[in-house]
Amino acid sequence: MKKYLALLLALVMALGLGACAKQAAPAEEGSAPVEEGSAAEETALVGADVNLAVLAGPTGIGAAGLMEANDAGETVNHYTFTVASAPEDVVSGVANGSLDMAAVPTNLASTLYAKTEGGVQVAALNTYGVLYILENGDTVQSLADLKGKTVYATGQGSNPEYVLEYLLTQNGLTWSLDGSEADVQLQFLASEELTAGMVSGQYTLCMLPVPAVTAVTVQNPDVRIACDLTEEWDNLGTEGKLTQGCIIVRRAFAEEHPEAVAAFLQEYAASIESVLADPAHAGELCEQYGIVAKAPIATKAIPSCNLCCVTGDEIRQVLEPFFQVMLAANPKSIGGALPGDDFYFSAP
Repeated sequence: MKKYLALLLALVMALGLGACAKQAAPAEEGSAPVEEGSAAEETALVGADVNLAVLAGPTGIGAAGLMEANDAGETVNHYTFTVASAPEDVVSGVANGSLDMAAVPTNLASTLYAKTEGGVQVAALNTYGVLYILENGDTVQSLADLKGKTVYATGQGSNPEYVLEYLLTQNGLTWSLDGSEADVQLQFLASEELTAGMVSGQYTLCMLPVPAVTAVTVQNPDVRIACDLTEEWDNLGTEGKLTQGCIIVRRAFAEEHPEAVAAFLQEYAASIESVLADPAHAGELCEQYGIVAKAPIATKAIPSCNLCCVTGDEIRQVLEPFFQVMLAANPKSIGGALPGDDFYFSAP
């Protein structure tokens, strides 16, 4: 906990409200470094009661240090955490006001902005690309090798589906969700079902995010990573960074408690820094708080989760080009249109 407090103090003093966690060690398995946001004038930290939901899995891992600090009474804000198993579980809470902030897929942030008529803002980006193609075999070396195959996947109706479909299209492959004639057949399953099926050998080819990828490869050593979809995205030279997770805040809460949101951003940046600095301890916290089922899996997965804390003006610089790509590929993926200027939270 002393490590967490030292990190928080360093971030407050050195980076101000635009602070972002920075990865201390070299990236592994395609992991992107954590990036810095623009510096801003320091503002007095004023706390509030905050109802915050995080998702089990990669978008929730960065909050592990914050959850520990909150339990120890060492945060400016007082957080009541909800760990949700699916993005849909937080939608109603954000819409009805029972949740003030939430970690969600980036495309869901945009669709919620549209559905609530501007009622939510994005306060930080927290996760870059985390998707991989796994194979029990050695026939797939690139996306082109998926022709004539069935790919089982998770994340229908969210970033994973739209990213996979976009990458298949850009690689000259047609795809189908209903069994009609196409180069690649896609079948979507719940993450737990697909993970169990890959471990048992029921399925031989799939798309999963970390840490599910780690769980599969640890339990079934015959399964290998065939394609890193972040690398596939980068290889296309596509404008925009593959950005899958973010923190949203209800506009009404942000307007009433701007200092509390600013305090959160500093505390969250320190949390991500602590997770990256000590994956072993962070893994234990992930199991304790129900973010990842097993601590060893979380610890091994953290270097590949591409955690980040992008805040301030840099959010739009990173996210809007990604949204433009998704809009062109499938308008419904981001709610039908690019979000407006007021989508991006501006610290006081």
